[in-house]
Amino acid sequence: MAGGINKLSAVAVQKAKEPGYYGDGGGLWLQISKLGGKSWVFRFTLHGKAREMGLGPLRTISLAEARAKALQYRKAVADGRDPIEERRAEQARSKLETAKTKTFAECAKAYIEAHRAGWKNEKHAKQWTATLETYAFPDLGLLPVAAIDTGLVLKVLEPIWYEKTETASRLRSRIESVLSWATVRGYRQGDNPARWNGLKTQLPARNKVQAVKHHAAMPYQEIAAFMVELQGRNGFSARALEFSILTASRSGEVRGATRQEIDLQARIWTIPDSRMKASKEHRVPLSEHAVKLLEALPRIEGSDYLFPSIRNGKLSDMALTKVLRDMGRGDITQHGFRSSFRDWAGEQTAYPREVIEHALAHKLKDKAEAAYQRGDMLAKRARLMADWGKYCGTERSKAEVIPIRSAS
Repeated sequence: MAGGINKLSAVAVQKAKEPGYYGDGGGLWLQISKLGGKSWVFRFTLHGKAREMGLGPLRTISLAEARAKALQYRKAVADGRDPIEERRAEQARSKLETAKTKTFAECAKAYIEAHRAGWKNEKHAKQWTATLETYAFPDLGLLPVAAIDTGLVLKVLEPIWYEKTETASRLRSRIESVLSWATVRGYRQGDNPARWNGLKTQLPARNKVQAVKHHAAMPYQEIAAFMVELQGRNGFSARALEFSILTASRSGEVRGATRQEIDLQARIWTIPDSRMKASKEHRVPLSEHAVKLLEALPRIEGSDYLFPSIRNGKLSDMALTKVLRDMGRGDITQHGFRSSFRDWAGEQTAYPREVIEHALAHKLKDKAEAAYQRGDMLAKRARLMADWGKYCGTERSKAEVIPIRSAS
């Protein structure tokens, strides 16, 4: 063996058991961990700084292969080059080459899978998939994600921007999210061509092309008469719609409600954060009308849902809509009753805006106001919902408009 290198033999390497470092010379060392694992490391000093780089485990890198690598890295150090930094650069180049074959469709599907668990329901993932498959994949799907530029994004968006503005707006946002994910993963570089800041010089703003459509709502003056008609209909779907109106709640919150969430004695319905749009637990005060509705509900064996479907599962998202259609009221939506409540509370009562917004489980837009408003105003909301329950249970011809001065 020459000049202090190749000190180890293959037999010695196999027989070595004690944890520690065994030198082969020339900066090459066999490392044995406390658990008995064996691996190769290369130690060197460059610009006065000692460094160590791993070469791989003994089970995959033989003694001869480790010596060849050590020789290569000694030459780099002799030339003043850092073999660790050179290896990192090579890995980055290799990753970039691999990224060139990663298509937009592959990245989109990976993005959806990565976020599926965080979305509230499977429907959201299906909507993402359907939107991208219908509008983006025909032009972008098979292209390398690294090649997607502003021109290609516009090619997808422009045909539907004027006729299907809302869909196009969602599509743009979803393409932007996929490209951002791909950039973080190292599959593409540079600015995101789907960001609105870059596209707004090419496309008119959404509100300039198409007026924002709100959920069709019933005038609050018609609520009481409507409730009388609704109470005449049988079935859990009708009761769920009635309960949603009395509590000014969203469809998903009501359809997923279980008996465990109801405290009839305290007259509180506690909706878990997993079913709330803002992902924050929400307590709903129950009016006398709402309590009587719940007390009259039959208990279905094998189901904890307050309003189970025929198969004892949760009502579908179309169940409440069907009730409205069967009543000949396809012109309004379940969600629109929240607007009816908001209009009534704002025009017919003197309850503070923040109390009304809390009742609707809305986040306060004013961040400073929200920072100071940490409670949920349950007592005040209980009075508000009691008044709303009375209003909903009164025929319009006999309705008592709540004097503004009487609310507190």
